[in-house]
Amino acid sequence: MIVLDVVGLQPRHLEDGLAPNIERFVDADTVASLEPQFPAVTVPAQTTLATGQTPAEHGDVANGEYDRDEDTAAFWERDRADRNRLWEAASDDADLTTGALFFQHLIGTSADSAVTPSPIEDENNDMIEMDCWTNPEEFYDALREEYGHFPLHNYWGPAANEASSEWILQAARESIDRHDPDLLWVYVPHLDYDAQRHGPRSAELEEAVETVDDMIGEFLEWLETTDRWHETVVNVVNEYGFHSVDTPVFPNRVLREAGLLSVKDDGEGGEEIDLAASRAFAMVDHQVAHVYTDTPEEARHALEDLDGVDAVLGAEGKRKRNLDSPNAGELVLVADSNAWFQYYWWLDDESAPYYATDMDIHAKPGFDPCELFFGDSGLASLDPTKISGSHGRVDEGTYGIYGVGGPAAPELELDNSTVDARDVAPTITDLLGIDDSISLSFDRSSLLQ
Repeated sequence: MIVLDVVGLQPRHLEDGLAPNIERFVDADTVASLEPQFPAVTVPAQTTLATGQTPAEHGDVANGEYDRDEDTAAFWERDRADRNRLWEAASDDADLTTGALFFQHLIGTSADSAVTPSPIEDENNDMIEMDCWTNPEEFYDALREEYGHFPLHNYWGPAANEASSEWILQAARESIDRHDPDLLWVYVPHLDYDAQRHGPRSAELEEAVETVDDMIGEFLEWLETTDRWHETVVNVVNEYGFHSVDTPVFPNRVLREAGLLSVKDDGEGGEEIDLAASRAFAMVDHQVAHVYTDTPEEARHALEDLDGVDAVLGAEGKRKRNLDSPNAGELVLVADSNAWFQYYWWLDDESAPYYATDMDIHAKPGFDPCELFFGDSGLASLDPTKISGSHGRVDEGTYGIYGVGGPAAPELELDNSTVDARDVAPTITDLLGIDDSISLSFDRSSLLQ
């Protein structure tokens, strides 16, 4: 069972002839649009795909996590914690050999073959040395010897490009050669970059689709030469598509103007948010923002008329969108389809905190796509008007893709229908024949039933 998560890929790319290699393995009869759960951002989407549950159930509500007790917002922390996903359940409960490459929260996974970036950093979050956490421990040493260090600068930031996907697909080959997994789940990232930089209908994104199609074509052609090809099912999935955007929205500036958000000196001449002293704070994440507040009605009053905000969700709104988790904000903002949320709270660039122009994904208490562009005074731009694509809302035009192919694939007539993201995990479980063996509890049934 090979699962390729090609973030940003949509059925229309196959229909437009941009991905002939992928289409050779998953033709139109076995391709569906995939409706993500809200919010359609990386960590919640990945966890839903790998557990068959909603964010209300699995608890991953954003790419960041806000700790109310400590008053801290942390993005992209890499520990598994108590997450139990399909590769862990198949390994622990069904005694299958499993692999997972470059999904979030992999450190500590029980997957037999795992790779995730884990650079060695100093106390200022500056990288001292590139490294990856792997299962088995020596796996990264073997990958580095063969292919060099994982190109982290091509995985995110102004130099992000297809080199990261190429390295990951090489690691997938090595995982198959060395560990022979029964289930291998692989994240292929680079369409994400051009979709955000240039927009989902841009020539640059179409070129990126053709590039990733060539890479996956080469990987699948190599897979055809392996001993277990005759018993292989290939799943192609994508977490979400992108909206064209032209309107950055700044909820933290509004909360500051309303007297609900406090700032302090960052020690280097800029303004740092004072989370402990703030009565409301928006942890922004593409087209969604979680507002953590002691005074929800005041915060709602300040934010509900903000241009670019489509909805302010309270308890009932979160429940209707399967987001009623204690990890979610007291309020959740949803952007207009052409808008997205930026974390800035300062009113002029001279007051920006020291890390605003750095590649510092852990210090920033919100997702910052401006890191995809070089800045005038640092690695990251402070110009949010550069962003042309975003995601997070769940609209039909931005659904992902799910397709099934390969020599051992069953007859599955999807034929451009729409499936729920929660259908993926039970379908793969069914295909593996382990539905009675694992401890995961699914919301929905396999597409084969």
